[in-house]
Amino acid sequence: MSHLKFNPRTAILLLMILVLTVFRLLVTFNSDALQFANFSSIGAVALFGGAYFKDNLKAFAFPLLSLFLSDFILSTTIFSKYSNGFLYEGWYWVYGAFALMVLVGRVLLKNINAITLLSSTLVIVFIHWIVTDIPVWFKNPAYTQDLAGFWLCLEKAIPFEIRFLEGTIIYGAILFGAFEILKAKYPVLKLQTQKL
Repeated sequence: MSHLKFNPRTAILLLMILVLTVFRLLVTFNSDALQFANFSSIGAVALFGGAYFKDNLKAFAFPLLSLFLSDFILSTTIFSKYSNGFLYEGWYWVYGAFALMVLVGRVLLKNINAITLLSSTLVIVFIHWIVTDIPVWFKNPAYTQDLAGFWLCLEKAIPFEIRFLEGTIIYGAILFGAFEILKAKYPVLKLQTQKL
């Protein structure tokens, strides 16, 4: 047990992810059921985890776990009519998309600034748009099972993706901005040479 050490950087990163995840639940519970659909912090959390956790396990596990916990709470409460008994139809596509979003944070946000944050946000919105609409389109009689049908599905998703973009930009600015301010004020939060 003596080899376990408290790592303030990891603790603060995890706390920030948890706070934003709780905020996702509060906003959803205190609005009309689909009013804020996709306007959520979870895209920003995926980028944030990918950018700041240098350990691959933590980088992927913490954002995906926060998505799972909030999805589970929502699918057993106010979104239970959309639940398939576990989460919701096509959940594995959503989780695959979020794993790709974490990967974008790991690759594109090695040097964090406004330009890299905005470009990585646009990339993850594109990933979310394409990947999460595959299960909506596939074998759905409302769409032809060809490229034209998939494109129609993508067009119908544009309002949701605009909200996802807005949420990711706003929550991303909060998460990244707050952590950069904390790092400047508390040097112990800066990345050390060893992996965290």
